[in-house]
Amino acid sequence: NMKIWRDEFMLLAIQILLGVLFAGTGIGLVVDISKNRMDELKGSTGKQWASAFAVGIIANFLDTLGCGSYAPSTFMYKLFNQIDDINIPGTLNIGDTFPVIFEAFIFTTSVECDPIFLWVMYICAAVGSFGFASIVTKWPRNKIRIALGTIMIPLAAIMLCKNLGVGPFGIVGTATGLSGWKLIVAAAFNILWGALMDIGFGLYAPCMATCLLLGVDAATCFPVFMGSCACLMPACSIEFIKSHRYDVAHTIGNAVGGCIGVFIAWKLVTGLPMFWLINLICIVLLWTSYTLLSAAKKDKAKGIA
Repeated sequence: NMKIWRDEFMLLAIQILLGVLFAGTGIGLVVDISKNRMDELKGSTGKQWASAFAVGIIANFLDTLGCGSYAPSTFMYKLFNQIDDINIPGTLNIGDTFPVIFEAFIFTTSVECDPIFLWVMYICAAVGSFGFASIVTKWPRNKIRIALGTIMIPLAAIMLCKNLGVGPFGIVGTATGLSGWKLIVAAAFNILWGALMDIGFGLYAPCMATCLLLGVDAATCFPVFMGSCACLMPACSIEFIKSHRYDVAHTIGNAVGGCIGVFIAWKLVTGLPMFWLINLICIVLLWTSYTLLSAAKKDKAKGIA
């Protein structure tokens, strides 16, 4: 069957791409540490390593559930106080690249999804991030936070009603891919979500919400948003590696511990009945709404537009 052969080939191509991105980022990190950062590596304390692995496991466990890892990682870094603030952005970008690619790899191999749909969404996220960076960085961040945070509340309510069979919203979608106008809408929004990554907005929750509302199966959403981010993060990571703005111990902790957290969460997600998985997604959407609106409120109080 030509379609089956084509789908298998395209899925294999995605997995090869993810493997290349993982290896390329890993080689860049190892080379930089061996050439320039060995003293820091050898001088890292037990407390630093404990903090590094704890943050990596916990934050990336939450990341795999769709919550994102940046906010919980930053909170724990502040709590443990084992990393310089100036190194947090680079540490998060480089360290989380490995578990995010690992997430995408295991979910694309274990969750049913249309490879053409995945390729379209991945390419559009990359186009948004790399093609619109200069435009998006001029947009008002707080207005975007308020808009996205507000929209996610009714989205979560609609999904919950769909899941419970309440109201006029119909049933939860079961599609493993999209075509026609739905694919065009999903692709256009993924360009936007990829672009917003350039100013610190997570892609997971809005991409997940877009796919769910267009009728995509809840489990299929996971390889879509994970792979979208996996295609973006290595480029940012290489830039941070070049600038040496990262903490060695915590980057390694994120990379290794993060993959452990991902594996544990993957077992949980793929083992959950669909009813409870969708309820979990609704909670993630509401949590994301809260974090966006509270961040906007804090910045507004400081006089930041």
